[in-house]
Amino acid sequence: VMLLTMHNIISDGWSMGVLFQELSVLYEAFSKGEPSPLPELPVQYADYARWQREWLQGEQLNAQLSYWKKQLYGASTLQLPSDRPRLHVQSSCGAKQSFVLSETLLKGLRRLSDQHGVTLFMTLLALYQTLLHRYTGQDDIIVGSPIAGRNHSQVEGLIGPFLNVLVLRINLSGNPTFQDLLARVREICLDGYDHADLSFEKLVEELHPQRDLSHNPLFQVTFALRNTPTLLLELPGLTAQDFEIGSGIARVDLHLFFIVESETALRGWLIYNTDLFDASTINRMAGHFQMIAEAMVANPNQQ
Repeated sequence: VMLLTMHNIISDGWSMGVLFQELSVLYEAFSKGEPSPLPELPVQYADYARWQREWLQGEQLNAQLSYWKKQLYGASTLQLPSDRPRLHVQSSCGAKQSFVLSETLLKGLRRLSDQHGVTLFMTLLALYQTLLHRYTGQDDIIVGSPIAGRNHSQVEGLIGPFLNVLVLRINLSGNPTFQDLLARVREICLDGYDHADLSFEKLVEELHPQRDLSHNPLFQVTFALRNTPTLLLELPGLTAQDFEIGSGIARVDLHLFFIVESETALRGWLIYNTDLFDASTINRMAGHFQMIAEAMVANPNQQ
């Protein structure tokens, strides 16, 4: 068993794909007694960090900050019903529960996305927002979402912490139809991508949100979709297999994470804080998400 443990300060999810690919290439070469065939990198992470510091200042920095300050002004805390009272100091004790959306439902979600000019990510995010709205009764909902942060081809082959977090604030007031909600989500996501160069840490530093040790600043729930190929080690003479290991950590109250495993398979995970939620509650929540998805695919005009 090979266990790789890397801190977020040196790598991210994209980096793992780079690492596995390079490890596979090196293993094959070294097993044949050949030298490393990997080309020299055109840039290093330090080059990117210097470029980012030089670019993100002055007018560029002010434009990014101005957008986010306006976008997040007056934001409220999500009051997600829990099985137990929130601790005065938030814990990171977590667990995860997986579920699978059927091939029929996945095809329906893709068709719905195409019809309304949105990505599968946007459709799943809108469904998540709908679920959170139904659970909380709140119209103003913020969801954090990781973004690769690799906007330049030169950095695609680098191992490093390029990952950033977008703060996506969606307004569900007026009891919109689901197709109207899709339009709102699309607009917010595209605007967020246009202002994604500002790091989340810098944003928190500038906004000075009121600190409360019982929950995260700015958002309490997150969402992610990974639609890249499954990471596999390809080692000559060996068969490599992944072991799924639970970290026992939840960085926020609730994190919904999807992986497109194939054209016909979409697997989801709900990672949750075990000091707040029971496994049975999360299982029921996963079922509710699937029910909402099926209903909206069948009739996106319903409110």
